[in-house]
Amino acid sequence: MAEPKDIKTIYSFLVEKEEEVEQESTKKVKNKETGKMEEIKETRTIKESIPYRVIIRQPGRREMEEADMEYSIEMSKCIKNGILTKAMLAKQYSDTGGLMTEEDAKFLDRQYGHLADLQNKFTKLSTKQQRTKSDEEKLKEITTDLASTRKVIIDLETNYSSLFNHTADSKAQNKAIMWYLVNLTSIKKDDDDDTMLEPLFKGDSFDEKRDYYYDLEEDGQDEIFNLVNNKLTTLLSFWYFSTSATKEDFEKLESDIESGNV
Repeated sequence: MAEPKDIKTIYSFLVEKEEEVEQESTKKVKNKETGKMEEIKETRTIKESIPYRVIIRQPGRREMEEADMEYSIEMSKCIKNGILTKAMLAKQYSDTGGLMTEEDAKFLDRQYGHLADLQNKFTKLSTKQQRTKSDEEKLKEITTDLASTRKVIIDLETNYSSLFNHTADSKAQNKAIMWYLVNLTSIKKDDDDDTMLEPLFKGDSFDEKRDYYYDLEEDGQDEIFNLVNNKLTTLLSFWYFSTSATKEDFEKLESDIESGNV
């Protein structure tokens, strides 16, 4: 079964879960009273691998705004708690030198400044109670520019990943990716058209869904969650930092995940 046609998706993939199912069979036995052969039905419980389709839905404009708001809130909280931003860290290295080249540090410093400016503009526009058509167009442009700027930054940061893993930005990015993960992921039996697509993480709010995620992670007993957790995080992180990833890109990434190359 393919992806549901009425849902715009980022990507979907299959997993198999072993479940107990009832299997019905028939056999012929001889009736002791009549001496005739009769057909009887038997039902027994067996274990069978059931395919499930996990779907990462394409977010709408409002959902992207909510995720970016979570990013901004987390960033502000980290800064108040004294956690350095990537821009602060890059500025230190551009001034004093160290593991990062001066050229890379200055380039990142400029990109972080541009990113901060875009995020401020995004926050101001997205929180307006009444937005004009022009505002909506600007929001669309800013969202696109945010994605491309993040991609440029992450490409260079990869070379210095150990320096940036614990910055305020990284924590804020992880919060945004978590928002997308718990809000966009759904699941259904792949070979059953009658079953409904259901959210993988239960809850009415982001906090409730995140708590449900953590409960599953700590419990460690949910087979589906254990099968898809790392893959979902990797796929959504790739999407978050990519501006024009194709289905083929996701398929290659999934193949790399399956083969242990990621």
